[in-house]
Amino acid sequence: MGRADGTVIVEMWRVLDMPTELTMSVEKQVKTTNISVIQDDITLLKVDAFAFYAQHDLVLGTGFGTAISTRGGPKIQEELKDLGPLETGQAVVSGAGKLNANYIIHAVGPRFLEEDLEAKLHETTKNTLACAEEKGVERLALPAMGSGFYGIPMDLCARVMIEVIKEHLGGETSLKEVILCVLDPREYDPMKAALADLG
Repeated sequence: MGRADGTVIVEMWRVLDMPTELTMSVEKQVKTTNISVIQDDITLLKVDAFAFYAQHDLVLGTGFGTAISTRGGPKIQEELKDLGPLETGQAVVSGAGKLNANYIIHAVGPRFLEEDLEAKLHETTKNTLACAEEKGVERLALPAMGSGFYGIPMDLCARVMIEVIKEHLGGETSLKEVILCVLDPREYDPMKAALADLG
């Protein structure tokens, strides 16, 4: 199903380790790279790499960190011991253990009420994409960077991420697909709207 502005609405069924449910996706294309927004668990996706909004010490912690360590196994955290700590804006790559992905990009971004929040989020997203390029990633999944637990306003998160992705894809890239993957419906709608507005 398409729209006059070129946005494609795709209905997809995904089989997870939970009851099957319908997930809607909005898609756009920048040059030869497809960008989509889906509502799903990023740690279950079959992608070359996905990003995780990490702590400075790279301890996986709670939430998606728990999912990564539980599903992916202890080797991921062991590898991270030699890669941190990181400063805000930096990102590093680890293996993904037993997960479906090949790599995890651990990105340390700003927290709510930090100074220069937008600039730091821009830098974090930019460095995440650079890490993907270094590994020759073709299919990359990104979460809503910093929203939820870390308190980045979702409208700001969506706008900055889409801007940085568009800017990045304007140059040479190995990326063929960028998936903006959110689990919370309160994140899905703003991200979907930001992508639909992509010029």
